[in-house]
Amino acid sequence: MLAPAMSVRPSLGHGVGLRLTHYDRILAPGADGSDGSLAGDLGVELVEVVTENFFGPGGTVPGGRPRAVLERVRAQVPVALHGVSLGVGSVDPPPEEYLRALRTVVDWIEPAIVSDHLCWGSVGGHYAHDLLPLPYREDAIAVAVDNVGRAQDALGRRILLENVSSYAAIGGGTMPEWEFLMEVARRADCLVLLDINNIVVNAKNHGFDALDYLAGVDGDRVWQFHLAGHTDRGAYKFDDHVGPVPDEVWSLYEAAVARFGEVASIVEWDQEVPPWEVLRAQAERARDLAAALVGGEA
Repeated sequence: MLAPAMSVRPSLGHGVGLRLTHYDRILAPGADGSDGSLAGDLGVELVEVVTENFFGPGGTVPGGRPRAVLERVRAQVPVALHGVSLGVGSVDPPPEEYLRALRTVVDWIEPAIVSDHLCWGSVGGHYAHDLLPLPYREDAIAVAVDNVGRAQDALGRRILLENVSSYAAIGGGTMPEWEFLMEVARRADCLVLLDINNIVVNAKNHGFDALDYLAGVDGDRVWQFHLAGHTDRGAYKFDDHVGPVPDEVWSLYEAAVARFGEVASIVEWDQEVPPWEVLRAQAERARDLAAALVGGEA
């Protein structure tokens, strides 16, 4: 049995999502910390990686560049593992081989955070390889809670669930998205990765007030934020993680910090990935905004 959810979240700071284009920088001479330069050179307090990118063959620890990169980063800063394949909303339970591979990575890298998405992605063993939204109703809550329990039991720790972006309402919903998210978190006794960009996207796409979303969230369970860019296509917003964090997302981030206090944040930039210094500047902005709002040091 896992202990009750803590009301005090760890102080992990602000960082970025590591992508393949950054590997050469991490593996550059001197970046192993031998000259004490890695943490200062990276200029971030936290690094997030896509979990499945570090699954080795047959559920083993990976070799080659992926192993060297992640071990080098982990030696200097905390790492957040962010999965895309757990599919806690799928009627099919998470495959045992997937959970074993996930546990292998967790035991190897000892991450500060393990997260995935509140979505579904498979049926009958067929995978969509997408983060598909759920209907906001009781039967979907029951499925997600059961699958989160399986994952947490397999890992021996809590996971964080992220709210996903969506473009069409799923029939039969009986509650707003934020109530659905919090009911799953409460009943499964897991934690929340609140994607600020996805709230902005969904507010436009589904016609709700983003501040109402924040008001419906239990801050004690929010242990991480995601910040990212999107494309405004007029009739709807598209969550593509391209470009810098837009003003709307920064504004909602400030409202979230004012409501929930200091929360670790990760900037995601997945297309047209810029030089590290550009990405790092986005994390520094998140850090500085949070420090100004909560009275910490910038």
